[in-house]
Amino acid sequence: MHIPDGYLAPQTTIPVLAGMIPMWTVALNKVKKTLSSKRIPTLALCAAFAFVLMMFNIPVAGGSSAHAVGAVFIAILLGPWAATVSVSTALLIQALVFGDGGIISFGVNCLNMAVVMPFTGYFIYRLIAGKSKLGSGRNFAGAFIGSYLGLNLAATCAGLELGIQPLLFKTASGTPLFCPYPLSVSIPSMLLAHGIFAGPLEAIVTTAALAYIIKFAPNLFSNHQSPLAGEPEANVPLFQRHKAVLIPFAVLIILTPLGLLASGTAWGEWGTSELKDKLGYIPKGLAAMADKWHAMLPDYGLPFGKNQSMSIVGYLLSAIVGIAVITGLIILTSKLIMKAQKSNAKNTTPKRYER
Repeated sequence: MHIPDGYLAPQTTIPVLAGMIPMWTVALNKVKKTLSSKRIPTLALCAAFAFVLMMFNIPVAGGSSAHAVGAVFIAILLGPWAATVSVSTALLIQALVFGDGGIISFGVNCLNMAVVMPFTGYFIYRLIAGKSKLGSGRNFAGAFIGSYLGLNLAATCAGLELGIQPLLFKTASGTPLFCPYPLSVSIPSMLLAHGIFAGPLEAIVTTAALAYIIKFAPNLFSNHQSPLAGEPEANVPLFQRHKAVLIPFAVLIILTPLGLLASGTAWGEWGTSELKDKLGYIPKGLAAMADKWHAMLPDYGLPFGKNQSMSIVGYLLSAIVGIAVITGLIILTSKLIMKAQKSNAKNTTPKRYER
């Protein structure tokens, strides 16, 4: 679902990017109201989790690949607005540092994976789970179905966005200018990859992660108020508060090179050379917009050394760099927002004058 630049016309990407700005503003305002400063590390951890999870590509029939996202799990843990912030941050770093997803199409990718997926998936989760207890069968069923459908609804949106391009943007002779595949191809292709392969993976990961958090780290839930180990949470060191998830997360990072086993490019994410091999030509609009951004670690690999050992090293390094940048970005943004809040509160406090 990481749509590269060139597959969508500017008439599609730019309005969506502009429309996402107020969405991000609302999301940040919601998060700063609902999450205390102590929860910021959890928010950063969620963004890092989404980033790492998307590195685990799985093979799809036909030589393609797909991946889970984790947006619905984050929505269940911290709320859908926090999921918007977390997944958007992960997508931003993927696009800028690793060239995964386009810069101009960043807004569209966020709309699909950071808005449509967490909000629809969370709504379905709440509809099924109702007021059931965390960890109950009904609660897990809601998480499983909500995450599965949330991912597939996001994939359907991506298929629609790609499939309408040849209808709206083509030459006088009818040749597509951007994505060359119509709706009759784009939607079935996206639903095949996500409905049969990535969707079940998303559901399993979400349910398993939820079960783990409920048992070993319930303090990570946004509405959790009880002290940790009998102490006020503020007095517990950061690592101790999060060690139940930091250790398995470190193992997950080490295992990221497993994502290299799926060698096929995800449907709709081909580079210009791959697309030319498939079509025999490159649509003019796509060629004019593609490959303009030069990422620091393109395709999660080192710019030198293409053998298997260097690919593994590059993938691990990419995971570490991505997590570090995402964590730093979220913590820095949170501190700036809180500083602005304190400054505004100070400026709006009425001054008392002595007579």
